[in-house]
Amino acid sequence: MHWRQVPYSEIEALDRHTTVLILPIGAIEAHGPHLPTGTDGVISEGMAEAAVRQLRPHGLTGLVLPTLDFTVAQFARNFVGTLSFSAATVLALLADLGQILTGQGWQKLAVANSHLDPAHLACLRQAFANYPLQVAFPDLTRGRLARQLTPEFQSGACHAGQFEGSMVLARQPQWTRPAVAAALPDNPHSLVDAIREGKSHFGEAGGPHAYFGSPRQASACEGEVSLETLGRLLVESVLQLA
Repeated sequence: MHWRQVPYSEIEALDRHTTVLILPIGAIEAHGPHLPTGTDGVISEGMAEAAVRQLRPHGLTGLVLPTLDFTVAQFARNFVGTLSFSAATVLALLADLGQILTGQGWQKLAVANSHLDPAHLACLRQAFANYPLQVAFPDLTRGRLARQLTPEFQSGACHAGQFEGSMVLARQPQWTRPAVAAALPDNPHSLVDAIREGKSHFGEAGGPHAYFGSPRQASACEGEVSLETLGRLLVESVLQLA
């Protein structure tokens, strides 16, 4: 159920105690020469929809808010097509959103985030630390959650590679360039290691073409499994709210 697809009267009628608003957050940034710049938003929307399905057995209704694609994307800033906004802009937008939602009586917000730029994550942590709604925000960079995802994700070489490419193939295959992906060599450089070493953009991290991992190994089948796992992690975070 998507906020932007239904009349206001149906949104107004939803039970504020049993409805969980889900905010997909992505970015518009370079994802290699084979995936769309909106890759993160595609993944986050898939995570949100999977969570909606998995919330139903718990007596909860998920309502997916419009995707927030405008955020900090500093690691990809040197690539044309990337739209990187300031942290101040993102913090102000999220603060306004919180006030709007609480003003309408909403109580719970789940954050489906797949954009892992460190400056972006710092922004989200700051924004949701004292938010007016209860917030479920599973940070995929935390070890406990990362270990439930694919080996490529855990390796840190996971931007526009097999992990992300698989989920885009599962949801929006027409937006991909399979022939280009098939010709790309694997890039095993770990973004996690690069961040620890103080690198600040993809070029410094060993990704001159804005991808890491193995694009040619991506499959829609793997993507469907990963999206269901991401949805489950989001639901688990929701169920931990008071």
